[in-house]
Amino acid sequence: MKNTALTEKHIALGAKMVPFAGYNMPVTYEGINAEHATVRNGVGVFDVSHMGEFILKGENALDLIQRVTSNDAAKLYDGKVQYSCLPNKDGGIVDDLLVYKIDDKTYMLVVNASNIEKDWNWIQQFNAKDVEMHNISDQTSLLAIQGPKAADALQTLTDVDLASMEYYTFVKGTFAGVDNVVISATGYTGAGGFEIYFENQYADQIWDAIFKAGVSYNIQPIGLGARDTLRLEMGFCLYGNDIDDTTSPIEAGLGWITKFSKSFTNSEALLAQKEAGIQKKLVGFEMIDRGIPRHDYEIADAEGNIIGKVTSGTQAPSLQKAIGMGYIAKDFTKEGTEVFILIRNTPIKAKVVKFPFYK
Repeated sequence: MKNTALTEKHIALGAKMVPFAGYNMPVTYEGINAEHATVRNGVGVFDVSHMGEFILKGENALDLIQRVTSNDAAKLYDGKVQYSCLPNKDGGIVDDLLVYKIDDKTYMLVVNASNIEKDWNWIQQFNAKDVEMHNISDQTSLLAIQGPKAADALQTLTDVDLASMEYYTFVKGTFAGVDNVVISATGYTGAGGFEIYFENQYADQIWDAIFKAGVSYNIQPIGLGARDTLRLEMGFCLYGNDIDDTTSPIEAGLGWITKFSKSFTNSEALLAQKEAGIQKKLVGFEMIDRGIPRHDYEIADAEGNIIGKVTSGTQAPSLQKAIGMGYIAKDFTKEGTEVFILIRNTPIKAKVVKFPFYK
């Protein structure tokens, strides 16, 4: 198992460590519910250095990105970030990712930890025009400082005006005395905040500076457990659960990042699917009766017919109710429709709701 540059910090703080995507990662420190509330109401720090980062450089960098990703990266300007996905040739998704435009010839792609090698090989096979590709994942640390107090807690560490940064933009600047840090107004919690990319050698310095600067804001370390409950309350997809090699971006509700104004991998088939209409759709639901939905539980109609499957589920800390996501046959996807989650073969009543769960 790999460690991040901050693994010893997490162990010293008493984190419960678990294997995740080949890394030894903190799942919780003081408890998922408490950490979840810290991010929703204050500010917390996630070590997400297991994520992958690729640099693409050269005259044809944009051309390569346009051919392998579903969104239109031509719309990006310097300092802008875009959510996108890598469609495969069979109607599914290789991975979802972020595309950072550094300049006209330089881009950074941020991919999921479990898919680093898979994504690298996938993109490389389309690189017929000699785009310079660098996998900087093992040299790069990434902290997500999330929550409504994040900008205030971090402002003393940088000259960048954090509060004025627009969502899904980034700057390169000095942070905690370290030059060339990517400060990105992005995150996976729906609570606002920033993601900070820097070289591993500065990990201890930057971690310590963040916690010193945030002490009056009661800044806390947060594990992957709360990251999952926070993203689920927002209806954000998790690769391997809600989207994978078999799920279409159209079925997953990712039509908004699937732009047919250009040609990309499998775009003709995905356009045909969009025009013909999908047979199943990823929807959110909340439990009416008592029970917690879990990944792979079956979903039934009132007559007991199986109409779908749960992809993610939890007891939502901010909502005090059980929620989930799953693919359901199109006739049952209208908001308010009653469905039944089979929990230990017992049908438990739920209803379809709109994303996000937490507003």
